[in-house]
Amino acid sequence: MPELTNPFAHHPELCDRIADTETSYFRTFSVEAIMAADPQQEALRDWVHTDAQREAIRAEALAGHSGDLWVFGYGSLMWDPALRFAEVRRAHVAGHARRLILVDTRGGRGTKEAPGLFATLDAVEGCDGCEGLAFRIAAADVEAETEILFRREMIAPGYLARFVPARIGDAEFRVLTFVADHDVPDVRPDLTYEEQIRYVAHGVGDLGTSRDYLANIVGHFTHLGITDAHCSDLLCAVDAHLTIMANKEASE
Repeated sequence: MPELTNPFAHHPELCDRIADTETSYFRTFSVEAIMAADPQQEALRDWVHTDAQREAIRAEALAGHSGDLWVFGYGSLMWDPALRFAEVRRAHVAGHARRLILVDTRGGRGTKEAPGLFATLDAVEGCDGCEGLAFRIAAADVEAETEILFRREMIAPGYLARFVPARIGDAEFRVLTFVADHDVPDVRPDLTYEEQIRYVAHGVGDLGTSRDYLANIVGHFTHLGITDAHCSDLLCAVDAHLTIMANKEASE
């Protein structure tokens, strides 16, 4: 593969749509920093992965890998990867769907009183597949960049780090991504559509609202020409719900 001098060579329109790596909040993100800033977060100590656990997960995921590494983003990684990447490409992962089924009650984008939702990549038989962005990490940067990536994505149980086949341009590559772990209680594939609407509409935490998280995803889809009817329809339903609630409060 010829080396590119411009990471956005294939998609120049993304240059202003992806957050600057060096100033990204997630570049220096860590559980310890969160707990130091907010002592109340110490209550989550038994839930989060220790550094040793997370590093063991990373080592297992990358065992046998060599050379450049493609990382597939289907949620916030698309617009704020916080990674030093050599190339970004639009990519398609077959047999998987983007599903908002990871429930957050611990203060990220939701609480116990008002749960929020995060997106997962879930294996779904017969689905049309999932479109997103793949970031190529140069071989020399894989060690440092995956440490940052796993520190962000593997805060606690919820995802499994897995290599899956993805279509990038006219070729197929193995991409590292984070799929739903159905053994974790926070992963709720049984959520009803009404529950998803309510959780996204009212979930809010230190990272912002679940509604804005979904709107960011849909906004990037619009820019990329990606069609994801579930996410688009869910956002419309959430906004309709919020409008009804606001009108109800105004009339009381």
